[in-house]
Amino acid sequence: MRNTAKLTTAVLATGALTLGLTACGSGKDSGSSDANGPLVVAASPTPHAEILNFVKDKLAKKAGLDLEVKEFTDYITPNTATEDGSVDANYFQNQPYLDDFNKKRGTHIVPVVTVHLEPLGLYSHKVKKADALKSGATIAVPNDAVNEARALKLLAANGLITLKDGAGTEATPQDIAKNPKNLTFKEVEAAQTARSLDDVDAAVINGNYAISSGIKPAKEALVLESAKNSPYGNFLAVKEGNEKDPRVKKLAKLLTSPEVKKFIEDKYQGSVIPSF
Repeated sequence: MRNTAKLTTAVLATGALTLGLTACGSGKDSGSSDANGPLVVAASPTPHAEILNFVKDKLAKKAGLDLEVKEFTDYITPNTATEDGSVDANYFQNQPYLDDFNKKRGTHIVPVVTVHLEPLGLYSHKVKKADALKSGATIAVPNDAVNEARALKLLAANGLITLKDGAGTEATPQDIAKNPKNLTFKEVEAAQTARSLDDVDAAVINGNYAISSGIKPAKEALVLESAKNSPYGNFLAVKEGNEKDPRVKKLAKLLTSPEVKKFIEDKYQGSVIPSF
């Protein structure tokens, strides 16, 4: 993967997961295979950890689930931590990203239940409509393979570019067949796309990073990804073989409960969409 958000550089440089966990304030805790112990779940801060903390505070005790939430700001450590057992599960990613991750890193992470979709959006501080982008405009896109392709597909779906036939989940700017506005693309870490808005004409930003930056996707996006038949729903995931852990089953049921659906709808007002 090309995504090397905040924690990743430190983690890869040392080869030690502990550093990544310490950076998140959780150096002493780890996952537990004991079905009677706490279920430790790695999650992106927004909205994943917020949803998990709602479950922890409002629903888990009644269901007999001891839930611990560990926040990570990168897209790599949650999977490597789940693979080596430092955490029991994670909640931050979609299927195309996981497929790419497992293939490239030899991990064995599998989805358990899909919870929500964060529509990818195009945003700008310089124009109020996508068709107002000038010729030669620069657009920031996430630099990891899956999210860059997703960004290009969003632009193509809204007529800004045309992709070559067969351009798939790893499409890059080289797969653009038609570019009538002569748009140029600046590849940046997904976590930095929102911060790049003042330096580019527009940016394609993942929903979680938009929300954590104070952006309201449902109101502020120039164009927004459709939730219909989307393959990008975010799910609870575990290492293969742990799907039947009673604690995982309890959490999966709670994450797809009416209470969580209402929480997502009320809190995020269309910027995060329940997928169940």
